[in-house]
Amino acid sequence: MDEVTSQFVTGNEAAIRLAVALLLGALIGIERGWVAREKKSGERIAGIRTHALVGLLGGLAALLSQTVSEWAFPLLLLAVTGLAIAAHRARMPYSQDFSITSLVGLLLTFCFGALAVAVDMALAAACAVVTALILDNKREIHGLLYKLQAHELDAGLKLLLITVVMLPLLPDRGMGPGDALNPYEIWWMVVLIASVSFIGYFAMRLGGAEKGILFTSLFAGLSSSTALTLHFSRLSRQTPDLGPLLAAGILIACGTMFPRILLYCLVINPALLPPLVLPVAVMGGLLYVPAFVIWRAHRRGAKVDRPERHRNPLELRMALLFGVLLAAIMVLGQWLKEWLGDAGIYLLAASSGVADVDAITLSLTRMSHGTIDLPTAVLGIVIAAAVNNTIKAGMAAGVGTRSLGRRVGLPNAASLLVGLGLAWWL
Repeated sequence: MDEVTSQFVTGNEAAIRLAVALLLGALIGIERGWVAREKKSGERIAGIRTHALVGLLGGLAALLSQTVSEWAFPLLLLAVTGLAIAAHRARMPYSQDFSITSLVGLLLTFCFGALAVAVDMALAAACAVVTALILDNKREIHGLLYKLQAHELDAGLKLLLITVVMLPLLPDRGMGPGDALNPYEIWWMVVLIASVSFIGYFAMRLGGAEKGILFTSLFAGLSSSTALTLHFSRLSRQTPDLGPLLAAGILIACGTMFPRILLYCLVINPALLPPLVLPVAVMGGLLYVPAFVIWRAHRRGAKVDRPERHRNPLELRMALLFGVLLAAIMVLGQWLKEWLGDAGIYLLAASSGVADVDAITLSLTRMSHGTIDLPTAVLGIVIAAAVNNTIKAGMAAGVGTRSLGRRVGLPNAASLLVGLGLAWWL
């Protein structure tokens, strides 16, 4: 009785998977049929019925490969490929259509049917939906290629090179003096800096100055507000009319750093939140409020709404220089810790805050479990955040225009003084 029940369940599951394979083929067939809906019956190579049947055939091929012979799937795939090529070649003299997109879509339909039966229905469904979207958006995708510039494509490929190829190859461990240098973490910072400039370029090009600056600022606040400050400061000299909006964007990115700090503490040591939440919240508010005021006052006055087309979207040279600076700060922080011991916590926080807040925040949060007391950890985190925002204000003043430095520097100074006062008092 148990064997009969097991076979029944297996048969039901196979039937469900074959039904999914049929429906996924029908999905792609609907899109293909919609594109060729004006053609007469018989002029289409494959419509909804053919794609649905090919999806079912792919599922049956996978099922037969599991139960009858492992050659079933490759032989049926070759058969479908041969039929599709023959039909396409017979149609070419009449349509002069040399595109093989429909052929590839048909073969993918066969594979999705097999994937639904033999591997994972959810994965097959996801692949089928993405394929249908790509097929349906032919005009939009081709339109993007016409809008894309050669230097923009080159910048995108370089970003993929440093991210997908180089980053995974780097060792994720401490090296150098006191194991202070982690090649993976340093290069990840380089990637973040380069990504901010890249995303900011296209955000402003596609959405205009107002929407592009806002989107880039929020993104950078969750990753690297320092990178955004450097990028926006350089941009303020190239496009002075965007100065107020760029200043508001820098303040938004600087303010978004504080919720990120609270999130780290919530995950690692929730006991640190009560003494930390007030100074951090006040410091963030003293940046958000001026940013909102500047944004409201100047968002309609920007005269430049797109970056210059010849400008490099990928500020790779500046990202590399900043990576070198980060490595130097890591070594300096390690020396201070070894030289002064526990008394060097604040100096370590200040030196680490020059380049990044995340590393020192994570370290002090972990140390607050027992190595250091909660007030020391809170003050160290606030010092690092205050120093980091001070450095960004200095970047805005030194790299950007004078007005940008003033708009960024005054709120940061208020945030620094009030935050340090609250942390010391608590």
